[in-house]
Amino acid sequence: MKTILITGATSGFGKAIATLFAQHKYTVCITGRREERLTAVKAELEGYGATVIALQFDIRNRQQVAAAMTTLKEQVQHIDILVNNAGLAAGMGPIDSGDVDDWEDMIDTNVKGLLYITRQVAPMMREQRSGHIINIGSTAGKMVYKNGNVYCATKYAVDALTQGMRVDLMPYGIKVTAVNPGMAETEFSLVRFKGDEARAKGVYDGMDALRAEDIADVVYYCATLPAHVCINDLTITCVNQASSVYNIKNI
Repeated sequence: MKTILITGATSGFGKAIATLFAQHKYTVCITGRREERLTAVKAELEGYGATVIALQFDIRNRQQVAAAMTTLKEQVQHIDILVNNAGLAAGMGPIDSGDVDDWEDMIDTNVKGLLYITRQVAPMMREQRSGHIINIGSTAGKMVYKNGNVYCATKYAVDALTQGMRVDLMPYGIKVTAVNPGMAETEFSLVRFKGDEARAKGVYDGMDALRAEDIADVVYYCATLPAHVCINDLTITCVNQASSVYNIKNI
């Protein structure tokens, strides 16, 4: 049975991806900071008859990542798929007055966290000479929008790192895929706007936005193609969004 490791799996895309792979009886390894929610998701996934391993740590902390992966390597012999999903947007302001703490949170999570976990998993895949790394990027990594500055920069970094990984790992038969969603109605905006539910809801008013399950379906498709086929890069939006800048509400 194949093993998948999904970061940030307690909500949104991560939980939807974990659910779909659990339904297909993969061994599912889920990570997250929120222990109570992680425990609840683990129990839910086990209801599908899947083997589920939950690892509670902060992906921004390199030591915690290394310790968690040491524990995981004692429980599984191989990792076939890594989904680098953990990420967030924090705040939304111009570069001259942005919150530096928000900037550091986004950089530490979206870029450094992705690197920390990949550095632990890639050698395992190299040794087994197979594997698939799927990085969840964003349309914000394809086109910058007003007041998106640092968040967009982190997603451009994910795009560049994905390309670099693909080149570096190609000799070992490892696939690397970028999945770049547009507007999706998850906890994303609620986190960005620090729990302001009205403002978060307003982002999606008038939009038939993507659902987390839509992205899970795409990830599953990419991960289950024949061994010789690798989808390098996918950008996905709902039908009434054209890019990170243009959508049905502003044209």
